[in-house]
Amino acid sequence: MEIRFQKDAEEIGDPDQQLNDFAKNMAERQADWVARLQNNPDEFVQIETEVHQAFGEGGGRWLAALMALAHQEPAAEDDQSHQSPGSSARRTELRTVRVQLLCGLMLWVTTWYVAPPRRKDPQNKPQQLGGLYPQLAALGFGKACSPGLQYTVARIVALSPSIKVAQKELKRQGLKLDYKTVRRIAEQLGTQLLALRQRELLSWRAGLLPAGREFAGCRVSVQIDGGRIRMRHNKKQAGKRKKGQRRKFKTPWREPKLLTIFAFDEKGKMVRKHRQPLIDGTLLGPDHLAELVAYHLHRLGVAEAEVVVFAADGAPWIWDRINWIVRRAGLDPEKVVEVLDFCHASHHISLALKALGLKGKARKKRYRELRGWLKEGRHAEIVSELRRLAEEKETETAKTKPTETAKKQGKVWTEIRYLEKHGSAGRLDYASFRQRGLPLGSGAIESTIRRVINLRLKSNAMFWLEENAEAMFVLRGLLLSDRWDETLTRVRAAMATDRSLEWHWEAAEIPKDLNALVNVAPPIAQPDAKKNFMAIAV
Repeated sequence: MEIRFQKDAEEIGDPDQQLNDFAKNMAERQADWVARLQNNPDEFVQIETEVHQAFGEGGGRWLAALMALAHQEPAAEDDQSHQSPGSSARRTELRTVRVQLLCGLMLWVTTWYVAPPRRKDPQNKPQQLGGLYPQLAALGFGKACSPGLQYTVARIVALSPSIKVAQKELKRQGLKLDYKTVRRIAEQLGTQLLALRQRELLSWRAGLLPAGREFAGCRVSVQIDGGRIRMRHNKKQAGKRKKGQRRKFKTPWREPKLLTIFAFDEKGKMVRKHRQPLIDGTLLGPDHLAELVAYHLHRLGVAEAEVVVFAADGAPWIWDRINWIVRRAGLDPEKVVEVLDFCHASHHISLALKALGLKGKARKKRYRELRGWLKEGRHAEIVSELRRLAEEKETETAKTKPTETAKKQGKVWTEIRYLEKHGSAGRLDYASFRQRGLPLGSGAIESTIRRVINLRLKSNAMFWLEENAEAMFVLRGLLLSDRWDETLTRVRAAMATDRSLEWHWEAAEIPKDLNALVNVAPPIAQPDAKKNFMAIAV
């Protein structure tokens, strides 16, 4: 590997030479800094920034020299890492590529490039893939950027309200990147994270992913819910677009589905000290989300937990898939508890009273009474009382308006059936839940939706392509759950051997399997290694 600071310049010197040049440069600038501080102490802020940038550039030059020295060793020169097993058909050559370091320093690196094999059937393209620089990939480099630069840009993009704001913040830190570069770097890391998730999920399907132990012996809560964002679907336009003409697009609403898994203590409160919560989500659909939940439960070792609590609102797409998730993740049904969020249950009592025509103080008094019953776990009495009130209301209505005689299909009966359904499923036993120290609500996932989606992906005039929204989900989730470093370690290991960025997968047909006797979904075939053009052993 040859490294230069300019494309046609000489190779950089050894690390000792770079340190000497840096020390000489600092000695020359020292007198100027001292004089400025003596004449105007207010310039300390500017000088501090200049010193920080100078040391950053000096450190970058020294790091580049270390890279060049490490790859000039005989072992590195004789290494055939740029060749992959069975890659005799691949074209391998030396190429010069420009990369940027975290300090902003640009380097011109001449290293091995491995091109993908030529396609025999150009019409059959499962995905568009490029070549690979094996030595840079082994170091964790992305497209034209070092891993440190990639991670910093992606973090700031995920934390900022927009890419434009992230670009300005990066500029204040000395990284002058244009808008498209900032966006490309962040999306690239997000796509790599999605590709890692897909590979591990497929390995889990095939029974090749060992179960973890992170949540073994813990009291675990699993919460699921959906949010709302606006998508961007470009319209097909007849003819060629004129110069400067904007592309027309639709902006339909979509429901991203999110999950969070965390440990809680004896009082039902989240524990963050030793085990951080996990956050993930997808736009692909409820079946995909259910499979993600089962995959994460396996990976975190939740099968060995003390108790597992599934908490959510009343959305049928969630509860219809809980049994499948429990079987697929290998959980003990005796340790699984289902909890309907207490606030949602209380709200449906309020809706039932509203449908009965109660108003003002009378409605408020009756609501408080029934809510107290709900907290005590007396959900059967609540249903009976609402039934009695509904029947009395129907009798009165039948006398005055016979054509409006209820057939038990009005709004009040919808709410009664809602409470009866969840009560019979054991999701409203709040007195028992409180006694056992279990969480009574799904506030954690509600907060997750606000922090992950509403504060970053849901805004006026903000529209998303599916792949970009999915990538932002995973970036925000890692940041907010403090799982950034451990996940990126897995990403680097995976991308060093396989540069494929395919992240879609076909979910199992879960509703059909809800009452199946098998405990696992049938494994699917792994991607053919011959078709995986970027599988490179380094």
